[in-house]
Amino acid sequence: MHWAYKIAHELINKYPNKDTFVCASGISPSGIVHIGNFREIVTTYFVVKALSDLGKKTRFILSWDDYDRFRKVPKNVDQSFEQYIGMPYSDIPDPSGCHTSYAEHFEKEFEESLDKLGIEVEFIYQSKEYRMGRYNKQILYALKQRKEIYDILTNFKTNEPSQEEKKSFYPIILYCEKCGKDTTKITEFNELNETLKYICQCGNHKLLSIINAKNIKLNWKIDWPMRWMIEDVVFEPGGRDHSSETGSYNVSKEISKKIFNYEAPDYVAYEFIGIKGDNKKMSSSSGNIITPNELLKIYLPEIILFMFAKYKPNAAFNIGLDNDVIKNYSEYERFRESYFNKFLKDKDVCYSMKLSEVCHERTNLPKFNQVAGVLPLLNFNVKTLQDILEKTEGKYVINDIIRISNRVEYWIKNWHSQSIIRANSTQNLNYYVTLNKEQKEWLEQLCDVIRISNQLSADQLMAKVYAICYHDDKKIMRANQKLLFRIIYELIFNTTSGPRLPILIKVLGINKILSLLNFN
Repeated sequence: MHWAYKIAHELINKYPNKDTFVCASGISPSGIVHIGNFREIVTTYFVVKALSDLGKKTRFILSWDDYDRFRKVPKNVDQSFEQYIGMPYSDIPDPSGCHTSYAEHFEKEFEESLDKLGIEVEFIYQSKEYRMGRYNKQILYALKQRKEIYDILTNFKTNEPSQEEKKSFYPIILYCEKCGKDTTKITEFNELNETLKYICQCGNHKLLSIINAKNIKLNWKIDWPMRWMIEDVVFEPGGRDHSSETGSYNVSKEISKKIFNYEAPDYVAYEFIGIKGDNKKMSSSSGNIITPNELLKIYLPEIILFMFAKYKPNAAFNIGLDNDVIKNYSEYERFRESYFNKFLKDKDVCYSMKLSEVCHERTNLPKFNQVAGVLPLLNFNVKTLQDILEKTEGKYVINDIIRISNRVEYWIKNWHSQSIIRANSTQNLNYYVTLNKEQKEWLEQLCDVIRISNQLSADQLMAKVYAICYHDDKKIMRANQKLLFRIIYELIFNTTSGPRLPILIKVLGINKILSLLNFN
């Protein structure tokens, strides 16, 4: 059973009377939200989709933890932003000047990519929730339970608890009302009056009514379980870094149970996504990232979703933008054809295809590899491409061609410039002399077929070309056919592969092809 459906069935069995299954994700907008962060969202999304498919009502929420403190200036942000360290992300100016805050800049960019991917989610902005006082009762309760919380936290640490530390422990971040930073120290907590006094490094000091305060936030490991209870969350994934024996999830699970009297949601740990050729963890602060928007310039939305759906969350994989793009497109195109024609036997792959559907309407798209082999030869002219495809493959709607050709062009020009191939201007005699007698005879027969190619359909042409290498042993024949095409591409492009021969003839013309292949 596919992993998302397995989780969905487990949730249904665990909560047979649950009216709405609330599934959650959370991201801190500390910088550019990358494809590694995306795994947090897409893991939840697939479980939500599976629950819906099984007839259950769902609520999918994404918490933007934009009331977290700014800890470190990312590599792609001006270092002058060090002045804002200690402030919440929602209070820092946008480094690009196009949004109202630092947080909103990175949130909106990611939200736009989710929309393109067809992922519908309810966004919760924690800075607004905290400042409107939604959690003040829980903050007050946590402050009154601070000693019990301290004991739970220290149970997950190796160092010995300290009575002095316990006495001064408060499970909150308190932002100064004057400078906006968390450089504050609580000097008094009056449990009876439900107030606290603080002093800030900037010199500001204040007496606060906790129930009315708008500048207090619970620490992460208390904030997380508190929100599970508030939203009635039954499922939420977390990264490998939160999933160790002493990690955030297990700590928060205990706090949820013992402090907030709420059973922690079902949890699945997901592995990190890497960039092919780079063994480092993807990180906004290091600049080692690929964003969903960047991937969407290369991949169709449904292929991105499929790449994530086919891997279990605990399986790591790398995103490659080299020849892996061709491989990923070809794999998806093959599965898609079998899936829509109901020939696909692998149930997990069927479920992955279903979960990755963005639009239920079937569209007829040209193959990525085919377009990638031809478009550079046409100087990326899409209208000419449409004419060529119509003569060799059949009719395609121009918008469908554009969907693929735009991605091909972006990929080649930005990530894979070696795909910009040009036909040789002269015959590759050095390669031709390495061929044996039989291979040279293949070429002569091929030239005869090409001379009459304008009288043949694409299928008829290919049948005659395949017949050139006929052999009683099918295995030998297939190997010879493969070799023949390699010879063709070596003589025309000095490469081992290229576009389909019918398209190639239409693009370059019979005379040009013969000038490069005919050595008699």
